[in-house]
Amino acid sequence: MRTGLPDLSAELIAHLAAFLHTRGARRVLAYRTLPGEPDVSALSGPFELLTSRARFRPTPHLTLHPWATATEVSRFGALQPPADAPRLTLETVDAVLLPALAFDRRGVRLGYGGGFYDRLLPDFAGLTVGVVWDALVVDELPCEPHDLRVGFLATEGGVRGLQP
Repeated sequence: MRTGLPDLSAELIAHLAAFLHTRGARRVLAYRTLPGEPDVSALSGPFELLTSRARFRPTPHLTLHPWATATEVSRFGALQPPADAPRLTLETVDAVLLPALAFDRRGVRLGYGGGFYDRLLPDFAGLTVGVVWDALVVDELPCEPHDLRVGFLATEGGVRGLQP
């Protein structure tokens, strides 16, 4: 929930669910919400949700797991699966939802500084959807060659495609 502001997650989820449905997505890699982020957990009814675990050895990377396995708190403060939770592969995922501190109108993401999604998704062929409040979509963010751009932005105002 956005501090001091109404939680518009239901509006955002309605737009996002309709979008994912029309695109034929079934299995969706989602994120476990941190304070201030849109809550995407309501998508777990119509879609099979997966979540991730941040791992740091041998190099930082994400592993994918069933949504319900997220039972422990990560160093970032979000729920994550335990280290021994069953793993799934990215090739089985239809869409990836990415949280952020902000996105720009080109789909550039201001993340949390770990580069986890940039390493996970460079060859991903499915849908990449940035999920953020309208107020956090800015005109332009700095971008480096390795930074992943999302193909779509989902906000409480709707879902829109972005130019590559």
